[in-house]
Amino acid sequence: MSSAKPQRRTVFGRPTAGAIRNLADTLRGESAGAGFLLAGAIIALVWANSPWRDGYNALADTVVGPAAAHLDLSLADWAKDGLLTIFFFTVGLELKREMVVGQLRRFASAVVPVVAAAGGMAVPAALYWVIVAAQGSDALSGWAIPVATDIAFAVAVLTTFGRSLPSALRAFLLTLAVADDLLGIIVIAVFYSSGISLVWLGGALAAVGVYLVLVRGRRPWPPLLFALALVAWYCMHRSGVHATISGVLLGFATPALATARQSPTRTPLAVHYEHWWRPISSALAVPVFALFAAGVPVGPAALRHAAADPAAQGVVAGLVVGKPAGIFLTTFALVSLTKAVLDPSVRWADVVAVGCVGGVGFTVSLLIGELAFSPASPHEEAIKAAVLIGSLAAAAIGAAALALRTRWHRRHADLAWQSEEAIDQGDLDLGDR
Repeated sequence: MSSAKPQRRTVFGRPTAGAIRNLADTLRGESAGAGFLLAGAIIALVWANSPWRDGYNALADTVVGPAAAHLDLSLADWAKDGLLTIFFFTVGLELKREMVVGQLRRFASAVVPVVAAAGGMAVPAALYWVIVAAQGSDALSGWAIPVATDIAFAVAVLTTFGRSLPSALRAFLLTLAVADDLLGIIVIAVFYSSGISLVWLGGALAAVGVYLVLVRGRRPWPPLLFALALVAWYCMHRSGVHATISGVLLGFATPALATARQSPTRTPLAVHYEHWWRPISSALAVPVFALFAAGVPVGPAALRHAAADPAAQGVVAGLVVGKPAGIFLTTFALVSLTKAVLDPSVRWADVVAVGCVGGVGFTVSLLIGELAFSPASPHEEAIKAAVLIGSLAAAAIGAAALALRTRWHRRHADLAWQSEEAIDQGDLDLGDR
């Protein structure tokens, strides 16, 4: 009888070459994007709590666009429904690349971060629901607010405080955040769409279909592709499904590899478009959205109101406690119940630190908050304050945890180097004898 043990799959294994390229691209771009995003949020908070707060509200409520085309939207709505589509387009491009040449390409490397992302969404959603339901509040519609991870802020915290962490763990956080984005998009499309018009939805899908055909041609014409993107956005906006979903679909439709009709040496369009649109998303679309979404009162009275609001309590608890708990417990269960094992360079404390960083929710959390609660809702301002407070708390806890883990890995790397040096010196001494 064979005594060979069953082979176990490594959970945080060495990332693929494509995943390393994707990780490098993201580490270069997302950190700068987090700075712009933070600047937009700070300006909004300062302006909304200054003597000129009326000017801020008037600017956000300014209506621009033709009413005949149902495009008479406020500037805040244009930022949420229009500019944020650019952000979701880059998310779609990133997801496409991960699924074709990155960590999500292989089931063995994708299953762990995807399952961890799902757990990191289910636990905070459940925690929010329990807190809100226990107090008999009517705010259950906001259950999805604490499920999102802001990839820009998360990567910025990682690159600042986790420089010496194992590459497998860094790739895990990136892949988890990407999977989190995908699941968050599904949540928005399924649970926060209302009054869906199948005619307009069909028009949006048709425009995306034409885009899919033309973008795979030998020489796709950018102006025509851009026009089709505008048509897809408009139809999606009229359909009742949130308009930003059109950006995700267009990103998915863009090829991440050169097609058979294109030169094999040509840069894939998903890479080309992401490099072109990411700076626009990071420096314009997301900061402007934050400028209009994060402007909430943060005075003592407002903070007391937020602290007493069940929905705000659920959001903070979901981001600070639910996110890391869901990510860690799901990963631990997967390793315990399957043949998966942790990479030798990764410790469970590292997983906890990454889980804490996963609680940094901002852009998508604010968006879901605006979709879940109307401006007239008594929970609306408290929810925004909760997203800001919860994200900052998760960022601070995650940064501290990453710094501790970085120090641990550096110390053990130095000890390992000293041990190897001592062994080599001992070999030399024996040789001399």
